[in-house]
Amino acid sequence: MKFLNLILVLTGLITLNTSAQTKVDSPEEKLEKDRKAIKSLAGFYEVNFNYGEVTAPDPNYKFSKPYESHGNEWAEIIVDEPKRIVIQHMLAINDTTVIKHWRQDWTYEDTDIMLYTEGNAWKKGNLTPADVKGKWTQKVYQVDDSPRYQGYGTWSHVGGHDAWQSETDSPLPRRESTVRKDYNVLNRGSRITITKDGWMFEQDNKKIVRSASGDKLLAVEKGYEEFTKIDPKIFANAQKWWASQKSYWADVRSAWADIIGSQDTFKIQTIANGKLLYETLFSLGDQSIKEKWTAAQNKEKIKTALQPYLVK
Repeated sequence: MKFLNLILVLTGLITLNTSAQTKVDSPEEKLEKDRKAIKSLAGFYEVNFNYGEVTAPDPNYKFSKPYESHGNEWAEIIVDEPKRIVIQHMLAINDTTVIKHWRQDWTYEDTDIMLYTEGNAWKKGNLTPADVKGKWTQKVYQVDDSPRYQGYGTWSHVGGHDAWQSETDSPLPRRESTVRKDYNVLNRGSRITITKDGWMFEQDNKKIVRSASGDKLLAVEKGYEEFTKIDPKIFANAQKWWASQKSYWADVRSAWADIIGSQDTFKIQTIANGKLLYETLFSLGDQSIKEKWTAAQNKEKIKTALQPYLVK
């Protein structure tokens, strides 16, 4: 009997250990791991950008020159809610010049999504709760807070490694939008991986020629952006600039949210009255700070300033 009891105890221990090894996180635990991973994208970084075309269906296609760049980038969490995290990026150049850069909004189980079509136009997508169950949408915005692209996927935390991936269409990247006219849509395959020194943003991108007759693949490129943590001291000027500007840009985000939320489709032109969209909004921000506008004044002037850039 004692021997039988010992067998049962040992069997129980083995069962308990196996259960511990294969334990599945509860939805609450998984959500918290997701949030921790997303929030770890914020920080002070040196960023290396590397892109290169690797294949094309046309044997006579002339591959573009590989693109390499680098910079110092500060990513600041500006909204931290249980199911929504917003991270604003700023570029710091030579410790004196600050460029408000891209923004990423992370939303959990979000059925609202804007899908890029082509020609700086977007349309609302039809997502169901089943489509986005357990998933996070990454909504990426331009320097002027106009939309760029939105994709959704599941964060994984296997073996202590945090990663997320998605695939979605977008406008041409800024590095090519002024020099390329031979394609009009970039199908982005994005993969984010958290590393011990920061994070990696890898991309498998298809350059697409979209027309009424359908999509034609022009070329495929590989890319990665490596974010490596560095000393925050060089971002002192960027932090000072953002402290004075962040209220104004919150009002810009609010104005865009009203425009996007009220339409099923919309299209943007980047130049109106001889000025680029980002130039108009940046100048307005400087004027707002100088003249100490209220939030109500900001919103009124921002919405007026945006109208010429919205294609009816």
